[in-house]
Amino acid sequence: MNEKQERTLVTGGAVIRDGAGCLLLQQRSDYGAWGLPGGGMEPGETIEQTMRREVLEETGLEVTDCSLLGIYTGPRMRYEYPDGGRVVFVMFIFEAKVDLDGKLEEDGRTLRFRDTENESLRLEFRAPADITLEEISSVQRPVFEDLRSGRSDVLRT
Repeated sequence: MNEKQERTLVTGGAVIRDGAGCLLLQQRSDYGAWGLPGGGMEPGETIEQTMRREVLEETGLEVTDCSLLGIYTGPRMRYEYPDGGRVVFVMFIFEAKVDLDGKLEEDGRTLRFRDTENESLRLEFRAPADITLEEISSVQRPVFEDLRSGRSDVLRT
């Protein structure tokens, strides 16, 4: 087996809240863990365009407004995919506003969306207190730790 080289991956992700302050979580189909909607930057995009495109592709929601919440870099951002691919993420996380009118199931927490690329197994809003770090993708755990603690500096290593 050939050892795969580690590469840097720039991503844009979104913290999306409903009217009650619950966070939108995405259960990813590629590795099953929960996290925030988002993904990798394509050539020629700004990081905000990346986040907006990824949110639309993975949730069907259009971001109406956003602000940069934090940039995550450093050793905590190392990740190995199930296929052995190794990356170091540089994650730009935005606080994003969306219109949820008519887009939730009757339970009031599940997003009514089926993505054609099958990236999302489930999309649901959860209260921050109901989210356990163990169910969150290891590379996104620092984001959830910071959301809980109220950390507000932009660069987070």
